Amino acid sequence: LVTGVQTCALPILQDRLGYRFADEALMRRALAHRSWCAEAGEPESNERLEVLGDAVLGWAVADIAFRRHLDLPEGKLTDLRKSVVNASALASVARELALGSFLLLGKGEGSSGGRNKDSILSDAFEAVLGAVYLDGGTTAAFATVERLLGERMVVAASQLDRLDHKTVLQELSARLRDVAPV
Repeated sequence: LVTGVQTCALPILQDRLGYRFADEALMRRALAHRSWCAEAGEPESNERLEVLGDAVLGWAVADIAFRRHLDLPEGKLTDLRKSVVNASALASVARELALGSFLLLGKGEGSSGGRNKDSILSDAFEAVLGAVYLDGGTTAAFATVERLLGERMVVAASQLDRLDHKTVLQELSARLRDVAPV
């Protein structure tokens, strides 16, 4: 059992997530960075939950993209998924949730700005999704992803033509010059 996160603070994060944990120990584990576990003597960090959360996130985003964007071919669906499932985008969501303020970090990681590092924030966000999945199942996990990333996906879908500059250049060259750029 991971300790250290103020129990009174957990409802704030749960409100921001839009999900209430039946087993708050899962949520606390999702917030436990390996640096804190090493210092506190805790056996399990959020890393295993992160692996699970990454898979849940990939599945949910692919499903949402597939169902909402019937007009997009496979390549554009992949581009859409990549635009919201990357360290920078996930860290941005984590910042909106103020997830960094809830993280359990070791002294060194905490003092070196770990609460605002993209890698730590995105990993923690995935760990939280893994915890939601274990606690509430597929329906809860899917709803959480949809709630937190759905609007980003709408925006990203409207900007897909700007994501792949090489393809834009090739299409423009083919249209204007009837040849591919070299």
